Amino acid sequence: MSTDNAQNEATKVELSQAAIGAWSGGRFMHFGAPLEDDRFTALLRPDETISTVITADVYGTGGADIAVGEATKGLPRDSFQLVGAIGHDFEKGERQGAKGFPRFTNPALRGPEQYSGYLRAATEASLERCGTSHFDALLLHNPDRIGYSSEVVWQAMDDLRSEGLASSIGVAPGPANGFTLDLIACLEMFGEMIDWAMLIINPLEQWPAHLALPACEKHDVQVIARVADYGGLFHGDIKLGHQFLERDHRTFRPDGWVEAGLEKIERMRPIAERHGLSTLQLACAWNLSHPAVSCVVPTLLEEGTPGTRPIEAQRADLAALPENAGSILTADEISQINSIGDNTGCMALKGGSLEHSGEELADRWPVNDQLVEYAGRWGVTPADLQRLA
Repeated sequence: MSTDNAQNEATKVELSQAAIGAWSGGRFMHFGAPLEDDRFTALLRPDETISTVITADVYGTGGADIAVGEATKGLPRDSFQLVGAIGHDFEKGERQGAKGFPRFTNPALRGPEQYSGYLRAATEASLERCGTSHFDALLLHNPDRIGYSSEVVWQAMDDLRSEGLASSIGVAPGPANGFTLDLIACLEMFGEMIDWAMLIINPLEQWPAHLALPACEKHDVQVIARVADYGGLFHGDIKLGHQFLERDHRTFRPDGWVEAGLEKIERMRPIAERHGLSTLQLACAWNLSHPAVSCVVPTLLEEGTPGTRPIEAQRADLAALPENAGSILTADEISQINSIGDNTGCMALKGGSLEHSGEELADRWPVNDQLVEYAGRWGVTPADLQRLA
C-alpha cells in the first residue's frame, strides 16, 4: 500500500447510508413546490437516522449553504456529517441562462496558477456560510474537462484536505448523465487522492454510471448515489396523468417517461413487497447492493398537487431504510431489477462523447486518446456511451 493510500485508510470518512441534499425541498432547484422556511430547515436537519447533509455553494449562490447552517445550528459537530461542493464561479463568472455559472477552470476566468487560490477561497466562504470549520467531504462540483484531468486542480483539492478544511475529497459529475469516460480517467490519474464520487444511478438509470463502478471500487472511491428516486417516481406519489407544477425541471424529460417508469416499477414491486420495503427503499437497497456505493441521496420533494404526500412522509420513508439495506436483495433479485430497468443507450450523454464535435463546451467535449486509453483498461469504450438509434 502506498503512503497516500495508507493515509486515506487512516482518515477514512464514513457518511450515513442515507443523506439529505439541499437541492431537495424545491427551494434551490425546481423540483416540486418550494417549502416555507421552518419546514425546509426541519427537512435538512440531520438526526440519528439521517446524519449526513449535502450542500453545494452554487445552489442559490450561497443560499443552500446558509440554509444548511441554519439546519445544523446548535448541533454537536460530531453528530452529523457535512458534504460540500465547489467549482462554479458565481462571484466572477456570469450566469449563462440554463447552463448556469461557468466552471472556475474556464480559461476566460483564470489560469492554472490561480486554481488553488480560487478553491481555497470558495471552500472557506462555503464553510463560513455553513457555520462550521470543516467539511467531512468536499466535492469538485460538475467539473469541465480541465477539472477532471488537471493535476493542479487535484493537488489543490488534496491541499485543502491536508490543511483540515475537508476530511476527505471527491468529485461530483453532472448535473446531467454521462462523464463516464472522464470519471474513469480521473480515477486512473488521481485515484489515490480521491475518496468520493457522487453519481446519478438508480434502478431505472443504471447506465452509464454502472460502467464506472468497478473503477471506483478498485480505487477505493466510495460512491454517493444521487437521484435514487428517478425523478420522484420511486416515491410513489406520481400516478398516470400527473400534472407537474409550472417550471418543474421534470417537464423537460422526454414524453412518456412517467408511463414507462411506472410500468417498470410495478414489475419491481413484488420484490419490494417480499422484503417489506417501499419502492423508494427498494431503489436505495439496489444502489447500496453495489460494493462501491455507500450512501444514497434521493431528491425529496413535495409535488404540491392533490392526493400526494407531504415531504415529511418522504423523509420518514427514507429514514426507515433498514440498516442492512445493501445486503437485503438476493443476487437473483438484483439481476431481475437490472433486466427490468436496463436503460442502455436511452439518451445523449455529457462529457467526452463521440457524438460531440467542434468547440469544447463546459459540459461536453470530443473524445481524445487519453480517455480511450484509461477507459479501455476497464473494458469501456466510447461506443458504450452512445445513444442507440
